[in-house]
Amino acid sequence: MPRSKARAAARPKALSAALTLPLLAGCEGAQSALAPAGEDAAVLATLFWVMLSGAVVLFLAMNGLFFYLTRIRVQAQSETVARWLIVGGGIVLPFVVISALLVWGLSILPDHRQAGDGLRIRVTGEQWWWRVEYWPEGATEPVISANEIRLPAGQRTELILDSAHVIHSFWIPALGGKMDMFPGRETFLSLRPTQPGTYRGQCAEFCGASHAWMAFEAHVMAPEAFDDWLAAQAGPARTASSDAARRGAGIFTREGCGACHTIRGTEHIGVVGPDLTRVGSRTTLGAGRLGVSLDAYRAWITHTGDLKPEVEMPAYDHLSEAEATDLAQYLRGLE
Repeated sequence: MPRSKARAAARPKALSAALTLPLLAGCEGAQSALAPAGEDAAVLATLFWVMLSGAVVLFLAMNGLFFYLTRIRVQAQSETVARWLIVGGGIVLPFVVISALLVWGLSILPDHRQAGDGLRIRVTGEQWWWRVEYWPEGATEPVISANEIRLPAGQRTELILDSAHVIHSFWIPALGGKMDMFPGRETFLSLRPTQPGTYRGQCAEFCGASHAWMAFEAHVMAPEAFDDWLAAQAGPARTASSDAARRGAGIFTREGCGACHTIRGTEHIGVVGPDLTRVGSRTTLGAGRLGVSLDAYRAWITHTGDLKPEVEMPAYDHLSEAEATDLAQYLRGLE
């Protein structure tokens, strides 16, 4: 085959690959609803693929009929044929198909509101972070955390959702559907993750200037590992072990950070901001805004408003670089 013809023959294949690969890549990832890692997300993914398949079939059928009547059988049609096309294809078929999809879609909704296996998690949407309270079965007080969700694999967990100020929407695409969160009203969702791993969640309802930076990670753990983690979370904070961390603890007290933040086992009992008792063990900082390096902690302390517009926490840019580093060392050591 001549080289020019070989190149021409290869073009359709290259174009097909160029179009297909991005579509396939979009089905993967820690925040993809098309890569389900839970029982609820799998049901929703099936619903999506069925509806997409139906839409493709309808698209091909309607365009095929249009092509047939305008390019192959180009002739006048009888009034009877035209009437059947309008009534059958425009009214009866859409009514039957949409009704069947509606009934099926409504039938799977109760599965997403099943009672849990004992664990309850209350999640409150703040501006712009997540307050998380774990209520194991029989507990009289919660284990409090922030900006991440931990779930046991293979168990159904109930999530009680509310909001402190404005409407938010709780969504972990790989684990289940989304649910809105309203001030003064509780909504309910239950999830049964099946694959241990880390998945990304996001507020799916515009909630203000830092909406795009209101994210969190959901960690699905083996049940035994989750029980160990929850027991460790309930204890007091780790005591500062280095000179820098001890200086940082003093700066935390001096600057009045305990008026807004709780560190269990210390005098700091503020409830305005996130609980920092185990902040050093989290995998992101500022509700998904930054990583957890020492530089990230220092940047968050001194440039809060720049990193998260209109956030309530003030920037402590009056601290010297050494003081900011000591405070970052202290917070990072709270594991």
